[in-house]
Amino acid sequence: MSQAEVDVLLLEMQRRAGKQEQVETESPILQQFRELTKNEDGQEYYMVNLLKFRKKALYPEGSTFGDDPLAANDRYNRAVIPLLLKHGGHPVFDSLVQGRFIHPEAVDEWDHVAMVRYRSRRDMLKMAVEIAGLRVDVHKWASLEKTQVFPVKPLFNLNLIRVMVAVVLIAVAMLIHLV
Repeated sequence: MSQAEVDVLLLEMQRRAGKQEQVETESPILQQFRELTKNEDGQEYYMVNLLKFRKKALYPEGSTFGDDPLAANDRYNRAVIPLLLKHGGHPVFDSLVQGRFIHPEAVDEWDHVAMVRYRSRRDMLKMAVEIAGLRVDVHKWASLEKTQVFPVKPLFNLNLIRVMVAVVLIAVAMLIHLV
């Protein structure tokens, strides 16, 4: 992904988000997208999402939405999932933290862990441009006290084994049906 393509997509993201004014420094979220796309190799990757929800959703004053942070997060997810699928991505898992195991003192506490597969960093950035135009990020930030998100590339993936087993079982079933 060329620097020029990243620049164009980030400018479009700003335009769609209604933030077209020129500023001396780039916003932290745009800097993070720029950093993420530096490693674009056109290959799939995964994002690990660690979430800590607020006790009550914190919407801008005058908002008509309630204060349930999980409902706020659900509003965000309902808007984002179709775009994720459109751009070749999908949720891998979405889970509630069930306790602590190896957990050193003074580390962040998380309520929720999710993993999302993206076809490429380019696809993820294009999806983010579309999301910026929907202005649904207000729900995400209203719901979260804090979050940590980072990309990972699997060393191996057991999903491939599942697919191969399914294909073999289907082939065997077709052969049995033909006999």
